[in-house]
Amino acid sequence: MRAAVLLIAAGLATTGVAGALVARELSRVGVHQGYEPEQPIAFSHKLHAGESQIPCLYCHSGARTSRHAGIPALNVCMNCHSLLTRQTVEIEKLKEAVQRRQAIAWTKVHNLPDFVYFNHSQHVAGGVTCRSCHGPVETMERIRQDAPLTMGWCLECHRTRGPELQRQRQAALNRGHPDAPIPGLDCGKCHY
Repeated sequence: MRAAVLLIAAGLATTGVAGALVARELSRVGVHQGYEPEQPIAFSHKLHAGESQIPCLYCHSGARTSRHAGIPALNVCMNCHSLLTRQTVEIEKLKEAVQRRQAIAWTKVHNLPDFVYFNHSQHVAGGVTCRSCHGPVETMERIRQDAPLTMGWCLECHRTRGPELQRQRQAALNRGHPDAPIPGLDCGKCHY
């Protein structure tokens, strides 16, 4: 009997420790604030979005119509870079990739967990600026994850912007746009 009690106690202790470790890991899911990986081409958002004032949606046009903002195809880069006379090592890397018809192996910076559904187009249609989630990209030499992108962080925005978005949606519906985005706090908005 005593051996059974000890075995049960050991099992509970092990389960408790394992549960605590799992809970700790889950609490950090998606939290990579400050993550700033080196990229295969040193692309400066400070130069492109800041100094040159290229709008985010010019390069990341998928954000208008898709769940993903996407990385621009090389031909989007070449729209400007084929006209520039000033060449750098980084632009040469870009041109070599175009000649080889090979995609650039960018390292993803903003990476949400698989159980979270985030749709860029819904947020763009709702008037949420890129800066709201991605931070001051126009000041970043190398892109980094500026916000924690945790559930609590997202909910805070939904709570504070929700009433205004609800008014915007109603105005859009009144103008005959039945596909106006629906802001909300229900779990099914992001987890399905």
